Amino acid sequence: MHPVLSKATTIAFAAAFALTVTGSSLAPARAADPGVSDTEIILGGDHPFSGPASAYGNIGKGIGAYFDYVNDHGGVNGRKIKWIDKDDGYSPPQAVQIVHQLVEQEHVFAIFDSLGTAVNTAIRPYLNQQGVPQLFVATGATTFGKDGAQYPWTMGWQPDYQAEGILYAQDVLREHPHAKIGVLYQNDDYGEDMIAGLKRGLGSHQTLITKMASYETTDPNVSSQVATLKSAGCDTYMIFATPKFAIQGMVAAAQQSWHPVIYLNNVSNTIPYMNAVKRAAGVGAVNGIISTIYLKDPANHARYAGDAGMKEYVSIMDKYLPGADKDDGNYIYGMSIAFTMVDVLKRAGKDLTRKKVMDLANHINETDNPWVYPGVVVRTSPSTRFPITQMITAKWLDTDWSPTGVLVDTRSFATAK
Repeated sequence: MHPVLSKATTIAFAAAFALTVTGSSLAPARAADPGVSDTEIILGGDHPFSGPASAYGNIGKGIGAYFDYVNDHGGVNGRKIKWIDKDDGYSPPQAVQIVHQLVEQEHVFAIFDSLGTAVNTAIRPYLNQQGVPQLFVATGATTFGKDGAQYPWTMGWQPDYQAEGILYAQDVLREHPHAKIGVLYQNDDYGEDMIAGLKRGLGSHQTLITKMASYETTDPNVSSQVATLKSAGCDTYMIFATPKFAIQGMVAAAQQSWHPVIYLNNVSNTIPYMNAVKRAAGVGAVNGIISTIYLKDPANHARYAGDAGMKEYVSIMDKYLPGADKDDGNYIYGMSIAFTMVDVLKRAGKDLTRKKVMDLANHINETDNPWVYPGVVVRTSPSTRFPITQMITAKWLDTDWSPTGVLVDTRSFATAK
């Protein structure tokens, strides 16, 4: 889940709206925190239901479906969750306006799962100054794990982007030690985070990176960037891109008769996206691509046939999002992250305060999330603020992702240097 604006624009905008946040301890909670009554908990969020990343809007819909399911089964300690989720168009300025409205007019208890690196960077100073939880943001940007002392009210959820980049680097060094690496990346903090991880993982072998080509989210396509990487003689292709551009990048490579070893970032690897590439460019355009997994894939029917969690997912989708594409992994991402939010709220009990919820969010040990990849534990500590640090590499073979190797806990290298 990624930003839209360039890094310079993002920084300038965030600075314009930021309020200075200092200190390493949480601000004291109010006597009666907003957004909580005897019968209700109000949570706010913002997702791109329009704009260049609108595919990610289904995450918010998945969250809403799970909250409806929880409410129909008694709610959380006798309270129902009211979920107010607004369209920010994947735009930091729009997200800032929305979050101010949610906090000051809707009086939400917390902001939950706002999506995108640039979006969350822009709203983070305000929420921390106000003492409003910014929980389980939908981005793996390294800052949301390592900067907890400066922003104690903010926490990530999915794996660290730099850790993902390191895994790809390790695979290259092990399987393709003489690679000539070409990188297609989004020209913003997301793309730079992935590149930083790749370079860290390569270490003294960073010279393997032969060429890098960036794109803006306003670009119509990335065909020229792909041509640049091909002409540079690259035989290994890193795609650090959101779905629209990742799909374009895979199709363009096939259309240009370029057949490198391909590594595809996790955020663009759902089976429907891979099938879209197959339809446009053939099976050869995707076979052998390497990526990572940390959630179950609802489109992998054979692998998860009979899985209790997947049956529950399908049941929730059928009731609360009838007609939606159940194979879209964005829905299960939304439900899995909502499960963690509900878990924290349940553990907070009837005496629900913002500070208590943040304290509990720093002490998660969730072993029963039904939608994470088998063996993955959702856990935090005051010094480890990325709840998910385990991933496994996978290779696309014919119709789905086939895990390779073993589940890797990236805590040993998840902190940015």
